[in-house]
Amino acid sequence: MTPAAVILTVLGYIAVLFAVAWLSGRRADNAGFFTGNRRTPWYMAAFAMIGAAISGVTFISVPGSVAVDAFSYMQMVAGFTVGQLIVAFVLIPTFYRLKVVSLYEYLDDRFGVSSHRTGAWFFFISKILGAALRVYVVCAVLQLLVFSRYDIPFWANALVTMFFVWLYTQQGGVKSLIWTDTLKTVCLVGSLILSILFIMRSLGLSVGDTVREVSASPMSRIFFFDDPASGRYFWKMFLAGIVLLIAMTGLDQDLMQRNLSCATPRDSQKNIVLTALSQIVVIFLFLVLGVLLYLYIDRTGMPLPEKSDQVFSMVSVEGGLPLIVGILFVIGLISSTYSAAGSALTALTTSFTIDILDGMKRYGEERLTRLRRGVHVAMALGMAVVILAFEYLADDSVINLVYKVASYTYGPILGMFCFGMFCRRTIRDRWMPLVAVAAPVLSALLQWGTKHAWEYEIGFELLIYNAAFTVIGMLLISKRHEK
Repeated sequence: MTPAAVILTVLGYIAVLFAVAWLSGRRADNAGFFTGNRRTPWYMAAFAMIGAAISGVTFISVPGSVAVDAFSYMQMVAGFTVGQLIVAFVLIPTFYRLKVVSLYEYLDDRFGVSSHRTGAWFFFISKILGAALRVYVVCAVLQLLVFSRYDIPFWANALVTMFFVWLYTQQGGVKSLIWTDTLKTVCLVGSLILSILFIMRSLGLSVGDTVREVSASPMSRIFFFDDPASGRYFWKMFLAGIVLLIAMTGLDQDLMQRNLSCATPRDSQKNIVLTALSQIVVIFLFLVLGVLLYLYIDRTGMPLPEKSDQVFSMVSVEGGLPLIVGILFVIGLISSTYSAAGSALTALTTSFTIDILDGMKRYGEERLTRLRRGVHVAMALGMAVVILAFEYLADDSVINLVYKVASYTYGPILGMFCFGMFCRRTIRDRWMPLVAVAAPVLSALLQWGTKHAWEYEIGFELLIYNAAFTVIGMLLISKRHEK
C-alpha cells in the first residue's frame, strides 16, 4: 500500500467524519455540547458505545499482544463485564438522581469543594495521559507509513492530527459524538471482520480450519491459574478488570457523557448491558486476528517487527495482501483513534470548564460558550504536547502503558467514590488533596517493595491497592457526624 493510498484513505474518512459531525452538531448549544440535551435513544447510545469503548490502542496493541500474553486479556474482559453491571445498577441511578453534568459534582455534594476539584484534577491528568497515548498509536503508525517517507517530522504529524480532532469536535460536543461514534462502530467492526476474512483466504483456511488452527495455537490460552505471582494470574486480572472498568468507564467523564445522554436511567442501563455483551465478542475477535497475523508471518517468512504494536500494520500494509486489507486497516485505525481522541477532548473541556473553572455557576450562556471554546483549544494543544513526550518515552506495549497510567491516576477517584457511597462519614475536606497524592506514592512503593522482597509482581490490580490507600486516608481524616 503506497503512502498516497494511505493519505487518500485518511482524507476520505475525515471528509465523511466532518460531514457527520457538522450535520449532527450544527445547532448544539452548551447543553448539547455537555450532555447531548439528554435525548439520545438508548439503542443508538449502545451502538455508539461499542466503538467508543475500543480505541486505536485496542486496534493495534491487542492483536500484537497475543505472542506474549496469549488470550489472557479475556480474563480481564470477564472482569469488565461484571464492572459494567456495577456501573449500570449502582452508579447510574446516583448520577441521574443528582442530575450531574460532570460526574465530579457528586464529590462536591458529598464532601466539599476541595474533594470536587481533587477528583476533577485527577481525571484531567488521567484522561490527558490516556488519550494522548491512544492518539500516539495512530501518529506512530502514520509516521511509519506516510510522514517519514516525505521527511515530515513527528511533531508536525501530531499537530495535524490534533488540529483535525479539535476541528470536528469544537461545535457539537456530545451531541456530535453519538453520531460520529456510530460511524466509528460501523468502520471498526467492519474492518475487523473483513480483515479476518481476507487473511483467512490468503492462508487458504476455511472457517473450520481457522477454528482448529486458533484452538491448537499456544497463543489461544485464556486462563492462567498456575502462578499467583504472575501478572497474568486469573484472579488478579479478573479483579483488576472489575475495578478498571468502574474507574475508567463508570467514573470517567469521557465515556459516561454518552451514557448520561440517554433520557432515563433505565435507558442508560439497557445501553450499558448491551455494550458489555458486545465488547466480549469484539475483543475476542481482535485476539483471533492476532493469532492469524502471527500465523501469516510464520508461513510467509516475514520478519517479526521490533514492537508487537506494529504487527497488524506491517502485515496489512506491507505483507503482500490485497490492497483492500490495507485500506480496511487504515480506516479502522483512523476511525477508532479520531473518535476516542474527540470524545476525550470533549470530556476534558467539560470537566475543566465545569469542575475546575466552575463555569456553569459563574457565567451566563454567551460567556460560557466563549470560555468553553477557549478551553477546547487549550486541551487540544495540551494533548499534542503529551503525544510528543510519549514519542521519546514510550517503550512498552501501549495497551499495557494505558492500564499502568490508569492504575496510578484513577485510584484516588475510585477510592473517593467508594468512600462516599459505602461509608456515611464525612471528611475534613481541605486534607483530601494530600490523601489523593499520597495514595499513588504508597502504591508505587508497595509495587516496588513486593517485587524486590518476594519477586511478586503487582500488575493491573495496583488500582485496587491505590483505591484502598485512598479509603484508608479518608478514614484518617474523617469525622463522625454526617454532612
